[in-house]
Amino acid sequence: MIPPIASKFVAGESPAEALDHARQMNDEGVAVILNLLGEHYHERGPADEDADAYVQLVEDIAETDLDACVSVKPSQIGLDMGDDVFAENYRRIAEAADEHDVFVWCDMEDHETTDATLDSFEELAREFEGGMGLCVQANLKRTPDDLERLSDVPGKIRLVKGAYDEPASVAHKKKAKVDDVYKELLAYLFQEYTGSVAVGSHDPEMISYARELGREYDTNYEIQMLMGVREDAQRDLASEGVEVWQYAPYGGKWFQYFYRRVRERKENALFAIRAVLGI
Repeated sequence: MIPPIASKFVAGESPAEALDHARQMNDEGVAVILNLLGEHYHERGPADEDADAYVQLVEDIAETDLDACVSVKPSQIGLDMGDDVFAENYRRIAEAADEHDVFVWCDMEDHETTDATLDSFEELAREFEGGMGLCVQANLKRTPDDLERLSDVPGKIRLVKGAYDEPASVAHKKKAKVDDVYKELLAYLFQEYTGSVAVGSHDPEMISYARELGREYDTNYEIQMLMGVREDAQRDLASEGVEVWQYAPYGGKWFQYFYRRVRERKENALFAIRAVLGI
């Protein structure tokens, strides 16, 4: 069983438990993005198995009335073994999602994966005319150019600050700079992006700014937050009519999930502690 401190952030070990969590959140007005835990596979077998699991999860969601979708990680479905393996499994999931009318997100990982992720997302999103979303990271210096490239790609773009400890040669390192860039890129998306904007942030300042931009530009947008983090704020925003999505990981690899997050950046450990303590 998942220990209490982990269960605050993980929606169970099985798909059934994850779907039960989604229903509970739906009852409180919050939609749910489900992510099967797993990443950085170096053999094809586990990558194919997780892709199969996502296809099944898409089918399971389609058989319910849940306001839920899925989010995949490139390294989870084969990117570490080659762009072609990732593209093949990503396509299988996208085809199932298109067939069953279930939205599918693709997370963004470290900067070395960005080009392959962008290429596959753009190809599939244009082919399926939406129904797909991509995460981009404000801390990467390349992101303004990436957003310009994506400006007419159908679907959704999720803007996050970025959780990976990237080198200074490719990323902004100071928090104040990342905050400034995040706001600049958020404004660009609200003004220029032809799809919907997803604000991936727990920062009250950024959420408030997004709401201002939404009123000013009449752009479709949603707020996305992690399971276990500021859940009262998630419910409050939903009660005020804001579209809120909770990113909820699930699966048996919960220990690896926490261990990797803590090792990546010390801020992640502090963030988890604050979330648990409610401060």
